[in-house]
Amino acid sequence: MATNKPTALVIGGTGQTGRSIVNGLLKSGNFRVLVLVRPSSATKPATQELVASGVEIRVGALTDDYEKLKQLLQGVDILISAVDARAIDEQREIFRAAKEVGVQRVIPCDFATPGAKGGRLQADMKLKFREYLKELGVGYTIIDVGWWMQFFLPLPLRSTVPPHVKAMTWSIYGTSESRNLLTNLHHIGTYVARIITDPRTLNKWVIVWEDEVVQKDAHEIGERVSGDGDALREKRIYVSEQDVKRLIAEGEAAYDPTDHQATLKLLWDQYLNSMHFLEENTLENAKRLGYLDARELYPDIPAQSLEEFAKEFYGLPEPGITFLGGR
Repeated sequence: MATNKPTALVIGGTGQTGRSIVNGLLKSGNFRVLVLVRPSSATKPATQELVASGVEIRVGALTDDYEKLKQLLQGVDILISAVDARAIDEQREIFRAAKEVGVQRVIPCDFATPGAKGGRLQADMKLKFREYLKELGVGYTIIDVGWWMQFFLPLPLRSTVPPHVKAMTWSIYGTSESRNLLTNLHHIGTYVARIITDPRTLNKWVIVWEDEVVQKDAHEIGERVSGDGDALREKRIYVSEQDVKRLIAEGEAAYDPTDHQATLKLLWDQYLNSMHFLEENTLENAKRLGYLDARELYPDIPAQSLEEFAKEFYGLPEPGITFLGGR
């Protein structure tokens, strides 16, 4: 297909972050959008939805041989990865192929909270991968997005997600005074579409965020806007720093990278420690680490407050759908 628009290939385009990115690229109208899908997923409904929305599909996998990876990247200007935590290291060969075939810019899988080395297993893996990109010499941009708004509000009593999931959202950590950068999952792609062609962001780190909220305020908003009020306040679960550190120690002692559920549990507990006790997910910390501020780069993009988001969130038939993998 002939086009003067840059061609962006998204890996992981059927996942939650990936689909937000794809939607943002399509909505901008500024890109030819491709998504890489595994052969086993080529005929799945999620892939067919992408095709119907105007996306071109390339069939392949990160584990394909090097020559196949180069073929998959023919004509690609921008490569964006939104793989899950288990596949961070598997990105290496396709980014090496991207460098060889002349891809202009790559965006590895980050899209999370900022953090320094040594605080989280997943952050350490991503920081190591950033060093690999520097050594590779390919143009890159790092994009982090703070914490999803969808995960920061207490679920209402009517939610039908499993009880342990609701309990996670009802938990109050430490003094509840920790500030956290928040972004609506569905708005990530709007920012990505601007960032990936901006010369100011080449070989830079960018933090995307829409609001920065103290945890106790998020719970107050949730209890008020949900309409559950006192009943939801009674569900609050108070979790100490010692509680979280104990869970992390137990998870690290039993860590097995082949056990996906155990790995996710450990990563989640490490995120909680980073956000609420190390207080790494703040604008001040992101700037200290060297991130550019997306709100400063793109002041014309409307930023949604958590209060505004809450009105949408509690109006959904199932506010916990994101925990269930829905969109």
